[in-house]
Amino acid sequence: MVKICCIGAGYVGGPAMAVLALKCPAIEVAVVDVSRSRIDAWNSDRLPVLEPGLDAVVRACRGRNLSFSADVDRHVADADIVFVSVNTPTKASGIGAGRAPDLAYWESAARVVASAAASSSRSRSGTKKSTVVVEKSAVPVRTAEAMERILVAHGGEERAFEVVSNPEFFSEGTAVRDLLCPDRVLIGGRDTDAGRSAVRAVRDVYAHWVPEDRILSTTSLWSAELSKVAANAFLAQRVSSVNAISALCEATGADVSDVARAVGGDGRVGDGFLSAGVGFGGPSLQRDVLCLAYACERSGVAEAAEYWRQVVAVNEYQKSRFVRRVVSSMFGTVAGKKVAVLGLAFKKGVGDTRGSPAVDVCRGLLGDGARVTVYDPMVSEKQARKGVAARVQVARDAYEAAQGAHGLCVLTEWDEFRALDYRRVFDGMQRPAFVFDGRNVVDAGKLREMGFVVYAVGKPLDDWLSKGTRN
Repeated sequence: MVKICCIGAGYVGGPAMAVLALKCPAIEVAVVDVSRSRIDAWNSDRLPVLEPGLDAVVRACRGRNLSFSADVDRHVADADIVFVSVNTPTKASGIGAGRAPDLAYWESAARVVASAAASSSRSRSGTKKSTVVVEKSAVPVRTAEAMERILVAHGGEERAFEVVSNPEFFSEGTAVRDLLCPDRVLIGGRDTDAGRSAVRAVRDVYAHWVPEDRILSTTSLWSAELSKVAANAFLAQRVSSVNAISALCEATGADVSDVARAVGGDGRVGDGFLSAGVGFGGPSLQRDVLCLAYACERSGVAEAAEYWRQVVAVNEYQKSRFVRRVVSSMFGTVAGKKVAVLGLAFKKGVGDTRGSPAVDVCRGLLGDGARVTVYDPMVSEKQARKGVAARVQVARDAYEAAQGAHGLCVLTEWDEFRALDYRRVFDGMQRPAFVFDGRNVVDAGKLREMGFVVYAVGKPLDDWLSKGTRN
């Protein structure tokens, strides 16, 4: 039986290995992590990752050929293939702070692989054992080279290592579906006999369920590493592009939905990621854009670095512009006023608030003196307070959040926010009652008929707003 070990039981490693175990019943899969509380959660009925369909996949495999363990060294030593799927956030301090990825967890994992594997250098037949190490984390281009140096330094002549890159492209909220039916599986390795053999080993795993034409395994190691951050950077660039257009639409009376529909109808462009909003979020897009910008900067391509930095700059502008619109519309101040925020997750279908624009909007409103009450169907009170601020109030439902509020901000596109009884919401709010729609969820026309003053991103401004301060 082939043995696979994945270091990192987070948002990528857990779901990816669960689906792999489901589709490859003859392969033994172990997911390991130094966080015992996280491992305990994976072994419980309440998984640490919220993904539709994931519970069923884990239940079908756990105890059969899928295990979650804090015994990292043992499972790494036994594995034929080791996936490294640890967090690589943007550095908060030091050289490259705010731009470069923090590879501390990644390097620690590399050293664990090297040390544990070297301690079990002989296979059961007595011959030198070879281990394929798979980069699953989002890393800068040529990171595999550093991984190889660490492995060789620890392994010496006793154990052979081969590093391949297999970046993950699934989206939070649709992870299981994306993993079961991926658009593509990318595998890059060295152009050597050992490198090609390692790529084939990983390809053979995916071939259990992924059609051959969707497995791209002729890519070089460096191209595979760069493709991950480039893909996310392109997606972020599209969001920032349409959000920049949304500001112009508001200033000219155009409708961003009409513009996006016209642009997206061009086959050369396509209609994906052209929905205007309060900004992109999540743990990956901004991190990977900044990673790409930093790589350009270090490679002497300053103009390209500045281009990618502007993608992030426009995203920050969109969030601050939204806060300024709220403040300017409500007579230039929100000090002491209750503002209800519907939605804290960075998108619907997930409970993840990492990088969420809603969090930044809340902080901006709090900074201007507002009393902020939040409600999100998938974000706990503890998580909300930790992500935003201890002084934020957390409501049990949207109606409680809106009760007595001067303004209502819709910041996550949950379906329940489309179906709210807005007459009930209106009756419980202060006058004038403001709705600031950061996701174009509400029917602005109907709400205006009820008496709301409505702002929707990229949409023509109503009379109240058009007479106020433009942002």
